[in-house]
Amino acid sequence: MTRPESAAEVFDALGKDYEHAFRTATAQRDAITALIASLPPQAKVLDLGSGTGRPTAELLAEAGHDVTGYDVAPKMVEIARAQVPEARFELGDQRELTFEDGSWDAVTTFFSLLQLTRAEQETVIGRLAAWVKPGGLVLLATVPADVDGLDIVFMGHPVRASSFTPEALAGLLRAAGLEIVREEQAEFVPDHPGATPEPHVYLTARRPS
Repeated sequence: MTRPESAAEVFDALGKDYEHAFRTATAQRDAITALIASLPPQAKVLDLGSGTGRPTAELLAEAGHDVTGYDVAPKMVEIARAQVPEARFELGDQRELTFEDGSWDAVTTFFSLLQLTRAEQETVIGRLAAWVKPGGLVLLATVPADVDGLDIVFMGHPVRASSFTPEALAGLLRAAGLEIVREEQAEFVPDHPGATPEPHVYLTARRPS
């Protein structure tokens, strides 16, 4: 296998192909819809790994929320700004972002942890828990697996992936002081040549008031 590509390299190359491949992930839309139903009006929402802006930022903005997305791939930020002008999108690495505690009503991160090491994922999850207000929500989605630094090919690109089992992820959220309020597991086949079924887990957790 060739050198694993960084997230910026992968998603700059994929652009809208990524959105197309995952456009029918109904469990993701269900998780966003459930989140929207739990948010106060005009909530401040941070979307990490915001990609093309669809569907997450777009659905949240359409519901009247104040959405800011960050992505590590410049091409994704460019596409998102064009597609979802109602939200703000900035270039940024989630490992380096800093916010005051209690800055956000909700934080979402859909599949953006997978190219981080396990230690980095634990650190990011701890930060998300602090960034939301008391009563605020964290919505995290990933491909659950007991893997650490596994070299794989994702949509034609060599990447190094790490993850946790659903139970371990829930444990990390609880260890960060959050309460699990919704969990859904699904199987999804991306619309891309050679794609195989992959498990998805969607966890929504609340910071106690």
